[in-house]
Amino acid sequence: MAGLATSLGAGASTNSLSQMADMDLLFLFGSNPNEGHPIISLWLKKGLRNGAKLIVGDPRKTWMARRADVWLNLKPGSNIAMLNGIVNVILENGWENREFIAKRTEGFEELKAKVREYDLDRVETLTGVAKENIIEAARLYSHAKKAMVVYGLGVTEHQTGTENCIAIANLALVCGHLGKPSTGIMALRGQNNVQGASDLGPLPATLPGYQSVALPEVREKFEKAWGVKIDPKPGLKSVEMLDECRRGNFKGIFILGEDPAQTDPDLHHVRGALEAVEFLVVQDILPTETTNFADVILPGASFAEKDGTFTNGERRVQRVRKAIEPLAGMADWEVICKLSTLMGYPMHYNHPSEIMDEIASLVRIYGGINYARIEKQGIQWPCPTKDHPGTTTLYTDLFSRPGGLAKFIALDHKGSGELPDKEYPYVLITGRIREHYNNGSMTGRCSGIVEIVPEELLEISAEDASALGIGHLEQVSVSSRRGEIKVKAKITDRSQPGNVFLTFHHRNALSNLLTSGFRDPITGTPEYKSCAVRIDKL
Repeated sequence: MAGLATSLGAGASTNSLSQMADMDLLFLFGSNPNEGHPIISLWLKKGLRNGAKLIVGDPRKTWMARRADVWLNLKPGSNIAMLNGIVNVILENGWENREFIAKRTEGFEELKAKVREYDLDRVETLTGVAKENIIEAARLYSHAKKAMVVYGLGVTEHQTGTENCIAIANLALVCGHLGKPSTGIMALRGQNNVQGASDLGPLPATLPGYQSVALPEVREKFEKAWGVKIDPKPGLKSVEMLDECRRGNFKGIFILGEDPAQTDPDLHHVRGALEAVEFLVVQDILPTETTNFADVILPGASFAEKDGTFTNGERRVQRVRKAIEPLAGMADWEVICKLSTLMGYPMHYNHPSEIMDEIASLVRIYGGINYARIEKQGIQWPCPTKDHPGTTTLYTDLFSRPGGLAKFIALDHKGSGELPDKEYPYVLITGRIREHYNNGSMTGRCSGIVEIVPEELLEISAEDASALGIGHLEQVSVSSRRGEIKVKAKITDRSQPGNVFLTFHHRNALSNLLTSGFRDPITGTPEYKSCAVRIDKL
């Protein structure tokens, strides 16, 4: 969100999922939707069946990469170098959309000067991608009439994650591939309501609707509505809160529906923080690694016990209706209201619809949305008024930046925070598989799923396995500067030589004991997609 908001004005996908069927080019970057987003992959496959060309940027030979017209098999952490190289090829050949650049953007000359530094020889060295593939990707993307960039956590979960998103925006702007149906940028979110949660205020520098806490007029509006004074100083990011726990500055934390003791990076650091904090409350529907550290555990409500809304990755606000009453007696919003009231700030609502009405009164992009309007079909924000139909495609006329112009931002390659060396010669990439979900607290309790995927497997190339003397399904030790786990090796051509892959789904093989503490300096997003490890046969 930080990247797209800086370049375009809003930190959200620009188009609708249904438009994917009509695109004529898909640039899939840092995402394995066949496993990580299987429903969205159905829309993507529909577009491919309708004749769309496919470019895939991914270090792993995923299902989509095998079927790509061009596979950009870049080294982890080299996203910006590759995108700069593609833009440079487009400009050198005169394939840019000059009219769009002149009318709807600013900062182009700075970008043009920067990407000149990324000639094909340099880009091939930095990324490992063959020159001819860079050229062909540039040609296909720039010549398409309806091109979509669809990207995922392989773009954002780097120390340059925000800049990676800006580099994608640069590419789309150079070709004018924004502001039209089936033409834009789709960011695939990690879970079902990431967009909706982010929209409504948990970011440390914004109030609901991405309204800056630093602006006096914004604080005044919310202070009047809520009857409290609001601190103009931004709060802490979640990873920074844990840092403060270790320093003794944070005394208490309330963790709701999150499992940092399994899913955060550098778990020794995280667990030290959870042990150090004086008082830890965890609210969840099932026991997790994090509940092991809790002083108080509150039962959460599952999706089947909730009334409310989710806002999905296409900005669609959708009704969720409970199938059963909350087993613990209260929904999550009722627990929060009761806690708030007991702590001195009375918070009373009779129904989630009243919360939505309050959101509409304070957040312009939600201003026209209420439960009556989304009873049968969801609405895509921005929807500022009750008679507004919602917005299927962003930026058809103006970008939502000051002056209505999108901004090019020149960027340089920085690479990953931790690079392989003689002691730790392999790059570990972490991610998901289709069968398990997130920390596995739910899917790990489903006997049928566990029967199919009962344990963690290290994906390693045949070349690397041979050099190490490792056979298929033999036990190995995977270690980094932070920890060690033992798993079986899965020899596969999905991993390129020098790269290995683990999921983070299994509690008996916690891959985040290995991942590094490097973070995006703007958002605090951890660098899950690249750290240095060594592999030893057991």
